[in-house]
Amino acid sequence: MNAILEANRHEVHSTVNYDAMTDEELLLNYRNKSDRNAFEVLVKRYERELYNYLRFYLGSADMAEDVFQTTFFLVHRKCHLFDEKRAFRPWVYRIATNQAISLKRHKKIRYAVSLDDTFNGEETLWNAYSSQLVSEEATPYDSIVGAEQKKQVRDAVEKLPESYRKVLYLVYFQGMKYHEAAETLGISCSNIKTHLRGAIKKLQNILPKVMA
Repeated sequence: MNAILEANRHEVHSTVNYDAMTDEELLLNYRNKSDRNAFEVLVKRYERELYNYLRFYLGSADMAEDVFQTTFFLVHRKCHLFDEKRAFRPWVYRIATNQAISLKRHKKIRYAVSLDDTFNGEETLWNAYSSQLVSEEATPYDSIVGAEQKKQVRDAVEKLPESYRKVLYLVYFQGMKYHEAAETLGISCSNIKTHLRGAIKKLQNILPKVMA
């Protein structure tokens, strides 16, 4: 019996072009038709992107993996609550961000992560600060100075209010549009812009000499 079900599952998979489906269509296929293949495609579609975001946010590969798995377990459990008139991406990021915040508060971890990804988004002062977080080959002297600057930037970001950090991560690390970040965090676009301005201003005050 199990062999028959598995064969049917593969047959359905072969006749459906999942790659052409939107995230929302995949989730609705899973919710309405119990299509496990659609769910698996959705998980794989976000596997790299969402994991990297969580690794950056949490500063731990292990915790990022745990939160990623928890996030899609909650997507499975809460798919009946998804509003099909909205986009899936902000919805799943809201779940992931909330889980990451809860874990950070529980673990009381410090922000410590070495970035090997570039930031996306508009050209602002943050792009200059973010460059201090990218590892590069240099002379021994430059390596020492660079490491110290990177630590200063990481420590400065950790000192920002949680609301500022969340917006920085979503807009500059994930490259979300303002309206996507606003939907993810449940705030207005004007608040997103206000938080970004506040974050940059605080970084300027905390790091007046880092970029000198």
